[in-house]
Amino acid sequence: CHLIHYLRLSHHLIVLNYLICTFDKLNSVSSEDIKITDAVFDGVEVRVFEPPAKGDESLKRGVVYIHGGGWALASARTSLYNNLCRIMAESLNAVVVSVEYRLVPEVCFPEQYYDALRATKHFLQPDVLAQYSVDPSRIAVSGDSAGGNLAAAVCQQLSKEEDLTIRPKLQALIYPVLQAFDFNTPSYQQNMNMPVLPRAVMINYWIDYFNGNYDLAHELLINNHTALNVGRALSFRARLNWTSLLPPSFKKSYKPVVQSTGTAAIVEQLPALLDVRAVPLLADDATLARQPRTYVLTCENDVLRDDGVMYAKRLERAGVPVTLDHFHDCFHGCMIFTVWPTDFSAGVQTRNSYIKWLDENL
Repeated sequence: CHLIHYLRLSHHLIVLNYLICTFDKLNSVSSEDIKITDAVFDGVEVRVFEPPAKGDESLKRGVVYIHGGGWALASARTSLYNNLCRIMAESLNAVVVSVEYRLVPEVCFPEQYYDALRATKHFLQPDVLAQYSVDPSRIAVSGDSAGGNLAAAVCQQLSKEEDLTIRPKLQALIYPVLQAFDFNTPSYQQNMNMPVLPRAVMINYWIDYFNGNYDLAHELLINNHTALNVGRALSFRARLNWTSLLPPSFKKSYKPVVQSTGTAAIVEQLPALLDVRAVPLLADDATLARQPRTYVLTCENDVLRDDGVMYAKRLERAGVPVTLDHFHDCFHGCMIFTVWPTDFSAGVQTRNSYIKWLDENL
């Protein structure tokens, strides 16, 4: 893929996603248990999973699900996400709307965010919920990894829109990526070379999402973009102070990496680094206080572990009921790996815990 990119035949992410989807993309095939249809919600493609109607129940629960993949890979139609959403629909007796947002490099931030927001707002309309027999008071917004990023950003925006008559009851974030401010949190240091998501790869995903240049990767890695002389970053520093937000068991003996002098021009080139729509962990306390009951799943062997833990702590401090579900022996991305040949026990364990929380709270 990188050779094709180097030869300027195509972007490496286009090639990689083509390979993933060519061998894995599924058409919408319904069964007796679940009806699967592809639809368009306000210009955004979605896949809808509907359980059959039960005689003793008039309305179902609803879940908007936003898939991961670094804003660049995967699809609502791949077998891994198709399987996850089908099981969610069956287990919860819920209508699951899986959002097929556009990907890097076709579009970059903020288009993925707008796609997720438009699809969610469309589903929240009373007539649409009535069409799918969904209870307006029992809706969750959820996503994993980059999809968790989009889910958190969407929930923050929905909480600010005063004209909305229907709002999510819950948000459920699976090993979400929530900040590009500090690439030296303890989990980034501890897991910098950990598959499936090494630190360098995550930084490149951010650069691609912001349509930036890979030449900036090293500057980001050493936190030059948020050095003490970068005025625009100073006001956000307290919101991502992991020394006060993480428990000792996560901080271990790691030390903060704070440059006294950095490169302010990076934020000028990539202003989205400090945009809360891309970096939900930067939101102010007033916004966080308006968020719905929240579930955050984190894995020990994951550079993004501390993103989720810090967000859970900030939400808790803002008065939001939060469940932090941490798995000590699991890795980033594990929840979708429940189908042969990647049927891992970690995937089943995390998926069951996630669905159990939704079942008890939605």
